[in-house]
Amino acid sequence: MTAHGAATPATGRPHGAQYTADEFAAVYGAAPTGTWAAPGRVNLIGEHTDYNDGFVMPLALPHTTLAAASARTDGVLRLHSGGADGGIVELRIDELRPAPQGGWAAYPAGVVWAMREAGLPVGGADLHYDSTVPTGAGLSSSAALEIVTALALNDLYALGQEPQRLAQLAQRAENAFVGVPCGIMDQTAAACCTEGHALFLDTRDLTRRQIPFDLAGEGLRLLVVDTRVKHELGDGAYAERRAGCERGARALGVRALRDVPYAQLPEALDKLADEPVVQALVRHIVTENHRVEEAIARLDAGRTRAIGPLLTAGHASLRDDFKISCRELDLAVDTAHAAGALGARMTGGGFGGSAIVLVEEDGATAVGAAVTEAFAAAGHAAPRIFEAVPSAGAHRVE
Repeated sequence: MTAHGAATPATGRPHGAQYTADEFAAVYGAAPTGTWAAPGRVNLIGEHTDYNDGFVMPLALPHTTLAAASARTDGVLRLHSGGADGGIVELRIDELRPAPQGGWAAYPAGVVWAMREAGLPVGGADLHYDSTVPTGAGLSSSAALEIVTALALNDLYALGQEPQRLAQLAQRAENAFVGVPCGIMDQTAAACCTEGHALFLDTRDLTRRQIPFDLAGEGLRLLVVDTRVKHELGDGAYAERRAGCERGARALGVRALRDVPYAQLPEALDKLADEPVVQALVRHIVTENHRVEEAIARLDAGRTRAIGPLLTAGHASLRDDFKISCRELDLAVDTAHAAGALGARMTGGGFGGSAIVLVEEDGATAVGAAVTEAFAAAGHAAPRIFEAVPSAGAHRVE
């Protein structure tokens, strides 16, 4: 979190608890009850495994969505964003219905709906949002928006819900209200990550383990390369891959692809020889779960540099088997490697967004410059490059 009212270096925009509270007062005419924050995230490894009951390992970014909020007693929900066009979105909580393609306000409205559907006594509220989480960059801006809303309402109405439960409610909001069939990873990362750690999550039973990830202490940096290519998960591509994975699980007679042992992958692929598209999806999920387990083993052994090749292998799998990369992401990854990176891969849902690059501290500037120069030479818009510092999950700030 930046200092109150300070400009965030990544965007140059004002951002901070006091700034957001002041903006709330300017919009609604009174000070808020409090201000809450939820982070964006990068996924270190474990991509598209979450909706297959598999393993993921995200970490929270220092970039956050802030929400200043107050409760209302009249059943009205008012939503305002400093980063969105238009004025206040006003809704009645007893009239909320699922609204696919409903715009940014559908995400917080969906959280209210999901909480009430779960029997929680949530009333109306005034909320104002301010965010430095880049949208469309594969850094989970939607989950940050959902979780900061859930946490604010949890506190305002003294609901007593634990962070993981808030993540589940937020996922239901995105699945059932907004219409995006996402897994549980993004919301759990926003709610449950801790500073200085990556979060290992088993998405089947929701067991979690905080993995120490002190990059600076080891002379390493994790760069995020935002290609500025916007992706839209609601266009059906994400849903197609999820459906393909489910088809593969049915064909293999398992509950989810998480249940296909890595050692038995060749036999599983043989059974899917007549469905090459599904076969490729299955190959990615099974090998990616294995890469997560390998990454944990290497981190536990103090071999942080050794996760680099796992990142690189994950990108090749996402590019070739899942087919969700793009030329800008491939250029970022290939250029980073050529410039000396230890490993790199796309992160997030795909079709644009961001790549992550693991580099030696003394090589970070050169790698970033090489990627920027390669984008310019290819005629692409300049990427936005910043450091991913493992940060705290959602919390109240004022």
